[in-house]
Amino acid sequence: MLVLRSYGALALCQAVLTRCPGRLPAASRRWLSMERYSTQERGRPNTAEYRLYFKNDDGQFISPFHDIPLYPETDKDVDVPAKKSKPNWNKNVFNMVVEVPRWTNAKMEIATKEPLNPIKQDVKKGKLRYVANIFPHKGYIWNYGALPQTWEDPKHKDESTKCCGDNDPIDVCEIGSKVCSRGEVIIVKPLGVLGLIDEGEMDWKVIAINIDDPEADKFNDIEDVRKHKPGYLEATVDWLKSYKVPDGKPENQFGFNGEFKNKDFAIEVIKNTHSYWIDLVNKSDKTDIDW
Repeated sequence: MLVLRSYGALALCQAVLTRCPGRLPAASRRWLSMERYSTQERGRPNTAEYRLYFKNDDGQFISPFHDIPLYPETDKDVDVPAKKSKPNWNKNVFNMVVEVPRWTNAKMEIATKEPLNPIKQDVKKGKLRYVANIFPHKGYIWNYGALPQTWEDPKHKDESTKCCGDNDPIDVCEIGSKVCSRGEVIIVKPLGVLGLIDEGEMDWKVIAINIDDPEADKFNDIEDVRKHKPGYLEATVDWLKSYKVPDGKPENQFGFNGEFKNKDFAIEVIKNTHSYWIDLVNKSDKTDIDW
């Protein structure tokens, strides 16, 4: 059966999904992540009309920015009655929405100003945006995406860099071995953070790894990346510094002289951007962000 759902000027055809009764298999009980979400494409890839929408496990269209929680749920959380709090027993892992799979070039992003906030390809001066291949790299050198329910507030000035936020969810560079799919929701643990300054705006880049990666247990802080993936952090700085140069723009700058801050610092940044998001959705005055 198909149900038509309407969101303002946007109308989408929603498939009603059925679920098998019973609990999750034992191997799946720890975390509930991608199995709770699905995606649906509209338009052709590599066109300005392309959109990737998200649905929950009830088949309802949702926002990957606002409706996917920052903290992943466990099956224990699901069993808690709705009116009681759902304690997250590990506050150091987070849901991540993959916008750009590793090795690809199309600059995809969550459309924060559109209803339901689908993933779309960025457009600049009427042209679709692609990142150049910065020698010796091919496209994005990590799975790139964002943490839901976070927001870099353009009115908040960072005390260290004196720069304001870029009006987007906080970005994540996921360094695991798997090449993820566009729209995939994975659970990551942060290892550190880099303070990119992009055209005068604060644009934090969280370095993280998928908790399902075969080597995830080896990575618990930023120095573990240097130990187990030598050269990766240096390549990250080089890529982020230079990726706009082929478009005729100057190199990006970094706070803290390009130094990666550790896991604890990264978690604090994430918590701060989550609090800014809470303030955003509770605002009575309208902003250009859609929710």
